[in-house]
Amino acid sequence: MSGVWVFKNGVVRLNENPGVESMERGQRKVLVHLPTNEVITCYEELERKLMELGWERYYDDPSLLQFHKRSTVHLISLPRDFRKFKSMHMYDIVVKNRNMFEVRDM
Repeated sequence: MSGVWVFKNGVVRLNENPGVESMERGQRKVLVHLPTNEVITCYEELERKLMELGWERYYDDPSLLQFHKRSTVHLISLPRDFRKFKSMHMYDIVVKNRNMFEVRDM
C-alpha cells in the first residue's frame, strides 16, 4: 500500500495517487505555518520555523536536508532542491508538528 495519508477534519484516508489527483484538479499544495499563516516558500523559512520548535539540522546524508528532534525518534528528510518538495514531505512535517503546520490547496 503506497500513497499519502491525508488528515482532514479528524479523518484519515489514504490518497494512493496524490500527484494525479492534484494534477487533475490543477491544484498545487502549499505548506502553511499556522501561527503566522505564512506559506513556506523556501527551505530557509522552513528551517527557521522548525528550529523554533526544537528541531535540529541532521547532517548524516549530504543528498538530503534532514531535521531531528532530540526529545523524539522523529526525523524529517527532504530533498535538497526545494522544487522537489512534494505534498508527501509536507504531510510528514504536519504529522510531526501537530497544530503548527497545514497543507492547503493553492
